[in-house]
Amino acid sequence: MSFDGFFTYHINNDLKKQLENGRINKIYQPSPYEIVLSMRANRQNYKLLLSIHPTQARYHLTQETFFNPEIAPNFCMLLRKHLEGAFLKNIQQVGIDRITTFIFQNKDDIGDEHLLHLTIELMGRHSNLFLINPYTNKILDCLKRVSQTKNSYRLLAANQLYTLPPYQHKQNIITLSKNELEHICSTVDANPKSIQETFQGLGRDTIQWVLDTMEHEQCSLSDSLYQLKNAPTCPSLTSHGFSCIDTTGEKINSLHELLDVFYQEKAKLERVQQLSGNLIYKLQQIIDKNLDKLNKLHTEKNSAEHADTFRIKGEILTAFSYEIPKGQTSGTFLNFYDDNKPMTITLKPELTPTQNAQYYFKKYQKLKQAISHLDEQIELAQNENMYLESVLVQIKLANTEDLVAIKEELISTGYLKQQNRMNRKQQHKKLAPLQFCSSDGISILVGRNNLQNDTLTLKQAKKTDIWLHTKDIPGSHVIIQHDSPSQDTLLEAAQIAAYYSKFQASSNVPVDYVAVKYIKKPNGAKPGFVIYENQKTLFVSPDKSIIERLKVDF
Repeated sequence: MSFDGFFTYHINNDLKKQLENGRINKIYQPSPYEIVLSMRANRQNYKLLLSIHPTQARYHLTQETFFNPEIAPNFCMLLRKHLEGAFLKNIQQVGIDRITTFIFQNKDDIGDEHLLHLTIELMGRHSNLFLINPYTNKILDCLKRVSQTKNSYRLLAANQLYTLPPYQHKQNIITLSKNELEHICSTVDANPKSIQETFQGLGRDTIQWVLDTMEHEQCSLSDSLYQLKNAPTCPSLTSHGFSCIDTTGEKINSLHELLDVFYQEKAKLERVQQLSGNLIYKLQQIIDKNLDKLNKLHTEKNSAEHADTFRIKGEILTAFSYEIPKGQTSGTFLNFYDDNKPMTITLKPELTPTQNAQYYFKKYQKLKQAISHLDEQIELAQNENMYLESVLVQIKLANTEDLVAIKEELISTGYLKQQNRMNRKQQHKKLAPLQFCSSDGISILVGRNNLQNDTLTLKQAKKTDIWLHTKDIPGSHVIIQHDSPSQDTLLEAAQIAAYYSKFQASSNVPVDYVAVKYIKKPNGAKPGFVIYENQKTLFVSPDKSIIERLKVDF
């Protein structure tokens, strides 16, 4: 479920319980997209985040720590002037749309009480936050000013009248009775488009919940919508994002904590993508190019594996050469390799029968030689993709320090060019492997990148330590610093290996384990690539809670 109108309805209900009559103490603007209201309500301190980020627009209570600029931006100064010391009197939603107004009461310079509206519109890249005088309905200012050249319907700037976005004549399921729902649904098809065109505030994931409920419980559209309306709040992380009603995902204590967890992960990924620049795109291009190359190589190999057909044709032509007059374009002969069934063979009329036979023998030899070359090229392309995919896995799990090391690795392997030669000491700063401690108290180490994987396995680990890696799946090297770990420690280390792999989100991931003495690195192999023997295999389903429990923080 996304932050749709239905989710907005639930978050507003929760905010009313916690913040109503609360007082604003401080106001901050940590970024061009974010306002943070520090509030005191019900003898507790809260931070209300209001974000109009193009891809992460939302509002909720947060535990996140923000770094604020030394000089507050103009909009923040305006909010401080009008709202610091104000009390939250109400929270109003426009229907079940993603437009919410926080109604504050404050005193002016002479002590008279008055109201102010802080209205947030969550509309993707068109999201905005307004401070409005409710008596004149004029905008005092907004976080993102929009001229009429960019929005012909509304001029969004100081001293302009505030008007709502164009009204969509849709139904609000929250205010409809069961009978009214049944009547309306009698003319609505049970498909996403019809439901979205009829009902307000239902995003794609919410509509999918409605359709899934219809299928699982064999109920009507109106019954499913009625269940949605009355569903108890159940904050959870799901495979699609987050939900306030899904009972199958990972349960979170509150809607606010749910959004903190979800968007912190998104913010982390966004920072990684910003720092890596076009790195992921560049590596994916090489992987895709190799996949195209592999398809062509496999096609050529399939053709080459039919080389025996040309040898047979050459031998048949040799055997029957005395019967073939020169100048023929084809001939039909008994195939003594296939129960004397007739075989038609194309001939070059300018060649003698013997020369035609030699033509097929040469084609046979050429294809046989090609198979060895093709196998070599296929192995090289597969190994390169395995290496690049392991780098992609590491990038997606990396923090900023890890990214510096990964970039250095890609420069050393020729995939990236050195942009500058400054801060060489900083660039070559060595990071320690990730460290975990098993339930038995045994140390488990994990490589952060492929160069570190090599160092960890081939230099740092003892020959009797246990090495783990996902079977035929890109991932990190894992070392158990013990020669005979318990089954519990092996399973925990396998969990770690599966988590730090391409199959992090999969179940029953195969993980090989073996003593380090059985690990070898082929000459000229890419960083992180090793071969091994005498391994055993465990199957595990990665569990983030186990990883977090075992991780050692420095």
